[in-house]
Formats: sequence, C-alpha cells, structure tokens
Amino acid sequence: MKKIFLASFLLLMALGVSAQKMAYVDTEYILKHVPDYKSSLTQIEGLSKQYQKEVDDVFKEVEAMYKAYQADQVLLTDDMRRRRENDIIEKEKKAKELQRQKFGPEGDLFQTRTKLLKPIQEKVSSTIAEVAKNKYIDFVFDKSSESTMMIYASANYDISNDVIIKLGFKPGTLVK
Repeated sequence: MKKIFLASFLLLMALGVSAQKMAYVDTEYILKHVPDYKSSLTQIEGLSKQYQKEVDDVFKEVEAMYKAYQADQVLLTDDMRRRRENDIIEKEKKAKELQRQKFGPEGDLFQTRTKLLKPIQEKVSSTIAEVAKNKYIDFVFDKSSESTMMIYASANYDISNDVIIKLGFKPGTLVK
C-alpha cells in the first residue's frame, strides 16, 4: 500500500513539474534596444574617463614630487628630507582617497551608474514579469546572466522581442 501511495505521489509530482512553463530572455539583447540605456552607458563611460584622468594627474604629481626629491636628496638636510618625504606621503594619501572617492564601492561612479541604470533595469524587469504573466509562464531565465547558464534553449520560448515591443521599441533595430 505504501509503495502504491509513494508511486502515485511521485507520478503526480512529475505531472505537476511538466505543467510548468518556462521561458528565457536575453537582457543584453533587450537593453541594446533601449536608447536610454545606451546613452546612460555613454555618459558613465565619459564620466569614468574624466575621473580616471583626475586620479592619474594627481598620481603624476606624486611621481614628479618623488623624482624631484630623489634628485635633491643629497643636498637636503635631514629636516628638509623628512618634510619632503611627509609631503610626498600626504599627496599620495590624497591621491588614493580621490581614487576611492571616485571609483570605490560607495564612490561617485558607482552612485551615478546606479542612479542612471537602476530605473531602466527595473522597467525591463517589470515588463518581463508582465509579459510572463500574460503568457502564463512560470519561470523566465536570463540567457545573458553569468549566474544562470543555459546549454540549450529553443527559440520558441524566447520572449525578448515581446518585451522589446511592450517597451515600445522595434525588435531588430539596435541603438547605435
């Protein structure tokens, strides 16, 4: 009796699993159709280059100070040597602080990136959820995500174009 009950239970579980519908999207593909995403990336890239130049300039100043110190070292008194060393160390600390302030996990670039991209990503995510609900899909996997890997996916289940249409854009017309 227990064996029959267990077999029936496993059969019902297998039928339940097969009734679930799954789909996948390619968020990289979807985001390439969103003009705001492309312009945000361009803006972030420009800001990154600007910040990197600022940081590089300060480190170049530190390097120039150090080279000048090395050249003058034999002519300096102990007191003058210590002061110049301290100046170099302070300048280097300021350069590292500027680098952390611009590129750190709480830095300006990270905050700007979050401010610009988060609304776009949330809109795409909610649109994916809406399309999935309308198509009675139980699971949607992100094909472009590194954490979820797909070995094979039938094109019949790709709802990326539906999401692009729902966002108000035309599939196949990538933003340049």
